[in-house]
Formats: sequence, structure tokens, C-alpha cells
Amino acid sequence: MKFMEVENILEVTLFAEIPVPEDIKEMLVNGEEAVESYKTFRDSVTFTTKRIIVRDSQGMTGKKVEIYSIPYKIIDIWSSENAKGMFDFNSEIELWTRTGNFKIKLDKKIDIRAIDMLIANAVL
Repeated sequence: MKFMEVENILEVTLFAEIPVPEDIKEMLVNGEEAVESYKTFRDSVTFTTKRIIVRDSQGMTGKKVEIYSIPYKIIDIWSSENAKGMFDFNSEIELWTRTGNFKIKLDKKIDIRAIDMLIANAVL
């Protein structure tokens, strides 16, 4: 099956599960709960009950922070690719939305099925 190629809006790699960052907790709306947070190269990705929040520190000092908020309701299709081979070091989840696609790479220590189910429960 071949899908139309859409430019990646965002690509992140998750390395390890971490506690939910305090500044992310402050961003949650009424009825929204943080479910899981993961460390990225410089920052974090948090899956909530309503969206995926990507926190991206920028610049030399990391004081400038850009926040991406991806509501589950805009996800049209997603796929998960599991790392099973000897030379596969990570898995990935790709999200297709009306605005473009997002790629989330996962270190082999992270359970891709848990994240896949988290997205499924939120989208379906």
C-alpha cells in the first residue's frame, strides 16, 4: 500500500520515560490528564488524554522553548513500525493529519505497543 508523500512537520526521537515536566502540567486544560512523558534529545514529549505535547528547547542555552500541541482529533491515520531485526535500533510511529505528518521514533527500550494503544484509545 502506498500513501501520498507528505512533508514531515515534526520528527522526534523518544529515549526514555520520564516524570511529567512541571511546565507541561501547567498547560493542561480542564479534564485533561498527562499519561506518559518521554525524554527527547533536548527536551520531552508528553502524551495526554487529549493531545501530544512536544516541548522543544532551542538555541545555545535552551531558554527559548517551542511547544507543539497535536490534538488527537486531527489524526487521520497512524502507523507503527516495530524494530525486530538484529540491526533495527528503534521503532517508529507516524501520524498523518490534515496539516502534514509527524514521525515519532522510539528507542528500543520503549514499548511501541503501549504508545500505539495510547493513540488508539484517544483517536478511536
